[in-house]
Amino acid sequence: MFDRYEAGEQAVLVHIDFPNEGDREDLRELEMLVSSAGVSSLAIVQGSRQAPHAKLFVGTGKAEEIAEIVKIHNADVVIFNHQLSPSQERNLERVCQCRVLDRTTLILDIFAQRARTHEGKLQVELAQLKHISTRLIRGWTHLERQKGGIGLRGPGETQLETDRRLLRERIKSIRKRLDKVATVREQGRRARSRNEVPTVSLVGYTNAGKSTLFNLLTNSDVYAADQLFATLDPTLRKLHIDDIGPVILADTVGFIRHLPHDLVAAFKATLTETREADLQIHVVDVADNRRKENIEEVQSVLKEIEADDIVQLLVYNKIDLLEEVRPRIDRNDEGQPIRVWLSAHSGVGTELLCQAISELLAKKIFAHTLCIPPAFGRLRGVLFNLNAVQQEDFDEHGNWLLNVRLPQVDWERLKKEQGMDIEKFIDT
Repeated sequence: MFDRYEAGEQAVLVHIDFPNEGDREDLRELEMLVSSAGVSSLAIVQGSRQAPHAKLFVGTGKAEEIAEIVKIHNADVVIFNHQLSPSQERNLERVCQCRVLDRTTLILDIFAQRARTHEGKLQVELAQLKHISTRLIRGWTHLERQKGGIGLRGPGETQLETDRRLLRERIKSIRKRLDKVATVREQGRRARSRNEVPTVSLVGYTNAGKSTLFNLLTNSDVYAADQLFATLDPTLRKLHIDDIGPVILADTVGFIRHLPHDLVAAFKATLTETREADLQIHVVDVADNRRKENIEEVQSVLKEIEADDIVQLLVYNKIDLLEEVRPRIDRNDEGQPIRVWLSAHSGVGTELLCQAISELLAKKIFAHTLCIPPAFGRLRGVLFNLNAVQQEDFDEHGNWLLNVRLPQVDWERLKKEQGMDIEKFIDT
């Protein structure tokens, strides 16, 4: 009943410019979305309006122009680079005599194609069902259920209500299953929290190079491609950072301008890795002309999922596409890293990123001088085995003076293993 286009179909694209910045979309982004969905673009119809037309989104003349182009190219589908209401979709389909999709439906379809894990598929289906629920009329127009009246109000109305009930039940079932998956994910997160392993989350606009950077840092083979939404399902890997020890690096779904609200809501469980991270690495495509707008859009989504209060490090990626730009770390007035310039594709600058991560997570480092009496030589040996001793000296009483530096988690573990209050050896 819920007919959807198949990958490989031929499409006519429609892009309208509006004076209001909040209503504007990027035509190049639409072309990339269409390509990512496996659809071929036959023609692009452009225009400008002060505001969307209530009935057809575009004006009557522009709608007829689109219909004529569809007929000339024998197109299978018309894809709008904007969000359409259900009634606008239906009205346009009557004029164009073919399937009409909006930007939201296109993004949902790409997500459906790319989801690989059980959780990802459930989340995409939930978002699709919520989106479809407002468009159920399409499946039953042949029953004339809109007209009502004697002899016409029964079958269509009954079937439509049945469909709505089945949708509600399916949505309820998916939410229950997602709650179970979220519980398992939360248990894993609590285990990492008990071990005090820091979590670093990669966030950013779609196609900014997050997965390429993730693979480079962790020697993984996560799917990475020059297309939108190459990554949907979160991937976690362990990464060793000097002076910090092991950290968990999370690769997450990329954001996009006007990301469908249902998708944000559906992926909240997945994005919990971002919401509860110790550090966010915001990857930016520095070669993109709209990088400023992209950064603002990512910050907007982070605020929507309540993840905008976490320490963030900007990573300006793809400097290999710019002339005379070298890898570097930009710092604020306190000397704290705020921006790293690198190329995940060529690998230059990644050591600077690791250095910046180490500095930003340094609060989880135990760095003190210990004054250890000769009778506790065993503790000294343990510290050397942990490679925690930076410098060794003696005082006038023959005590060891050890400058130690190790992850806080290792210090806490050492306190438990020693079975005594070793913090009394901290030289104040």
